[in-house]
Amino acid sequence: MVGPIRPQFVLFGSSIVEYSFGEEGWGAILTNIYARRADIFVRGYGGWNSKQAVQVLDQVFPKDDAVQPSLVIVYFGGNDSKHPRPDGLGPHVPLPEYVENMRKIAIHLKNLSETTRVIFLTAPPVNEAQILQVLGEDDRTTELCQKYTDACVELCQEMGIKAINLCNAFKQHYHWMTTCFTDGVHLSATGSKIVAKEILKVLKEADWKPSLYWEALPMEFA
Repeated sequence: MVGPIRPQFVLFGSSIVEYSFGEEGWGAILTNIYARRADIFVRGYGGWNSKQAVQVLDQVFPKDDAVQPSLVIVYFGGNDSKHPRPDGLGPHVPLPEYVENMRKIAIHLKNLSETTRVIFLTAPPVNEAQILQVLGEDDRTTELCQKYTDACVELCQEMGIKAINLCNAFKQHYHWMTTCFTDGVHLSATGSKIVAKEILKVLKEADWKPSLYWEALPMEFA
C-alpha cells in the first residue's frame, strides 16, 4: 500500500466496469475528478454475471481486511438479461435468481464496515440493430434490460441502497441509440459521461457522513 491512505472506491462488475478505465471511460473520468482525494480500483470482469460475482465476493472484498472501501459501485445485469441459450450455457441468469444474487452482494458489502457505501448501477438499454451489425448477436433486447433494471431498482429501494437507473438516464439523452455505444452494448465517451454524471449526482446529494462528493474530500498535501 502506498500512503497516505485515501478513501478507496471500488468499481465492481462486468465489461462495463472493466472497460471503464479506457479513453474517456466513466472510471477514468471519476479517477481524474478524484485525483489526490480518493483511490479508485477496478474489479471488472468482461462477460460475467451476478452468479459469478457472488462466488468471488470473499476474495474481492475480504471481510477481515484492515482497510475497507468507502464506496463500492456495482454493475451487473447486462449479461444476466441476455436471452437463455438452448444448451443452457451462456451468461443468462433468470430474473428471480438475479435479484437474489444482487441481494447477496448488497448484504456482503454493507457488512464490510459501518462506513462502506454502496451504489448499484442498473443495466443500460441497448441498440439491438447495432449489436447485430457489429457483434453479430441477437440475444440482447432493451425490453429485457428494462425488466432487470426495474427489479434492481425495486431491490435497492427495499434495502436502502442508492440505485442509478441507467435505462432512464440514457433514454433522456438525445439520439442515445446512436451516440451512447461503440457496438450497441459497450459505452462510448458519450455513454460514459452520462454514467459519471449520474454517479456524481448521487454522491453530491447523498446524506452520508462523511460525504464522498469530491469537493467535500480533502486534497492530499494541499
